[in-house]
Amino acid sequence: MLARTQRITRGIDYRRVVRRGLRCASTSGVTHVVHTHEERPPRFGFIVSKAVGNAVTRNTVRRRLKAICLEATPQVRPGADIVIRALPASAATSFPDLRRDVMRCLERKAAA
Repeated sequence: MLARTQRITRGIDYRRVVRRGLRCASTSGVTHVVHTHEERPPRFGFIVSKAVGNAVTRNTVRRRLKAICLEATPQVRPGADIVIRALPASAATSFPDLRRDVMRCLERKAAA
């Protein structure tokens, strides 16, 4: 599970990352990355709207994304803020495919 210091919790931080961040799109989601020059672990935020599915489906997708990001933390540049917006296709995507999509975007935009 991601520690509190590794999560984006404020709406203003979500908006800043989505509006100003580098984008990487895949079939299952869109990843936004902002590089800060702060010495702290990378922070992650997740946007999973009702278009993805019912509450059970949305929470499953969110848990999968959190697990993938926790695994990817060592490869991500310190101080990076990352927001992943899940698309409706993410509900039907298998975990290995979702992992491949997210890791590809993180390697392209947030690698250390």
